[in-house]
Amino acid sequence: MEIKRIDYDFSVCKVEDFSMVDPAQPFYFTGRTDEENSLVCMTENVPKNATERDDGWKAFRIQGVLDFSLIGILSKISALMAQHDIGIFAVSTYNTDYILV
Repeated sequence: MEIKRIDYDFSVCKVEDFSMVDPAQPFYFTGRTDEENSLVCMTENVPKNATERDDGWKAFRIQGVLDFSLIGILSKISALMAQHDIGIFAVSTYNTDYILV
């Protein structure tokens, strides 16, 4: 397994809605529940309607396309990070996983 660092600073945010999120940006992840709208994006692209934000995250991509039958990839990475007292925030796409530290 190869992990590649992404050379941008990232932020994890709560936003009022997604109207100010620019889908043309190269990295953004959204999540919506009945309680909140969440956004992970490059820090320079945090929208003005962010109500809370946590800056200073660095991101890493697990290279390649991960088959859905693969088990324990995030578990192994999170255990390794925990051994070194490093907290993580994970997001996934259809193809792969991203780890923010």
